[in-house]
Amino acid sequence: MTAAALAAALGPVTTAAATAAAPAVPPPAATAPAAGREHDGGWHQDGLTLNSADNKKVDAFVARARRAERAISPQVRTAAVVSHAALIGFDQRLKSPDSLKRKVATKLRENPGQTADQALGTVNDAVRFTLQWPAGKYSQGVTTASGLLAAWGNDSTRWSNTWSRPGYKGVNSAWRAPRSGQLFEVQFHTPESKRAQLETHKLYEEQRLPGTPPMGVPPARTKLRAWGRVRELQAQQDAIFAAVPVPAGAEQLTAPARRLPAPDPARRLPAPASAPGIVS
Repeated sequence: MTAAALAAALGPVTTAAATAAAPAVPPPAATAPAAGREHDGGWHQDGLTLNSADNKKVDAFVARARRAERAISPQVRTAAVVSHAALIGFDQRLKSPDSLKRKVATKLRENPGQTADQALGTVNDAVRFTLQWPAGKYSQGVTTASGLLAAWGNDSTRWSNTWSRPGYKGVNSAWRAPRSGQLFEVQFHTPESKRAQLETHKLYEEQRLPGTPPMGVPPARTKLRAWGRVRELQAQQDAIFAAVPVPAGAEQLTAPARRLPAPDPARRLPAPASAPGIVS
């Protein structure tokens, strides 16, 4: 890739000229009115509720995340180009308001006494991305992409490498952007692990429905059937993920050191041979 092409891929990470040359980034989908909003100003859906005050807090959180995403996306796109990754589902990089409200309402239900502000403080996927490499290039790709994110001042706040465990396969990472302080998630996948994630999504959603008994403790006799269904759902997910090949070196991948010095990515980063596609 030429220096000019790399500058275009870097977008606003470097200069205003690069921003003008960068590929067009599709805007996030317009926010539709929350399906669960009712006349009282609260939010109600599938047995979960937020009062008016908490609903407004989530709406404000969504607005902040959307503003912060404008600076985060160019860095993730650049990391994808340099590490030869496919950027999967870029159009879904912003979690929908209803999904966030469901998440917060679930946290409040499971943790009596917790406030909406506290629940929102633990949300790291309001802005989220997926980078994907073939198995043979996976470990080097993760190392390169995560190293770049750290080099640009993003703090690694969570690094979950589950390649060596039963169940879900992949690396799920969370980062804090240096200027906005916005938390965002980057998942690192192979085509096989991403396919398994999509295949198990409906099973996982059923497992997380309100009122579903937890895995750890057998419930009262009247709920034994539901508890058995939870165990069945987990077994189905485990079987799907068990069939995913583990890339060489994936089990040893760890979070990069924080704030590595790299003030000028356009000059210091190696140019990839070609830019990967962005897959929606």
